[in-house]
Amino acid sequence: MDENKKTKLPTNTPIVNLPFGGLTSNMLRGIAVVLMLSDHIWATYMSFGNWMTYIGRMAFPIFAFQIAEGFIHTSNLKKYILRLLGFALVTEIPFNLFYSSRVFNPYHQNVLFTLLLGLLAITVIDKSRKCKEKKDRLKYIVALTLICLASTIGFVDYGFWGMITVVMFYILRDFSFAWLAQLVAMVMINVVMFEGLVIPVEIFGKTFEIPTQSFAVFALIPIWLYGGKKGKSNKFMQYGFYAFYPVHMLVLYLIKHFA
Repeated sequence: MDENKKTKLPTNTPIVNLPFGGLTSNMLRGIAVVLMLSDHIWATYMSFGNWMTYIGRMAFPIFAFQIAEGFIHTSNLKKYILRLLGFALVTEIPFNLFYSSRVFNPYHQNVLFTLLLGLLAITVIDKSRKCKEKKDRLKYIVALTLICLASTIGFVDYGFWGMITVVMFYILRDFSFAWLAQLVAMVMINVVMFEGLVIPVEIFGKTFEIPTQSFAVFALIPIWLYGGKKGKSNKFMQYGFYAFYPVHMLVLYLIKHFA
């Protein structure tokens, strides 16, 4: 989600080798934006059908993956962090209006804060890996603990497991069978550990509950088709992806309450 260094990016298509080189970072962002919009339209106008939130579950993992990739390839980490923080702060009022019809809501913070905490976490992990002094390692352990705590008590969207999703994509990135490790991790996070809405399904007279969040696992399909390149971009596109998040929620809120 940020500028790439002037180096050739690796290809991250672990299962298939697409003739066109795979999806670009911008394509992934475009897919995630459409999926997110679908989920938010469902949240605003329930009559559109539950399938819209099912496919919407795939948006966050794609954004989380993009944060991990952005960290690897950014040319200015400080600028990247500050940009994410700035848009997180700007988004908070539209987010509060959209979800609670209030300007201030301390019990639910927007997803950009979740992604920011994930970015800070992998920054700390990266620095700790390069650290040789035990006293400095302790400092990084404390910092990582505080980030984990903030993701829980800060009421950020997707909470602790959302932050861990960003960390997971960073840590598993260089595994020999990264795609398999990602699949196992995504199932554990979104099916086993994550609590939320469920879908009752009756099979042979028995009712089973499938977590709605389990649809997030399918986000791995476009992620696995990522070819490691950013694609054509400019400042308008770069900031436009960030700006779309608060703007579309504000528009949906205004339409719902004033149209």
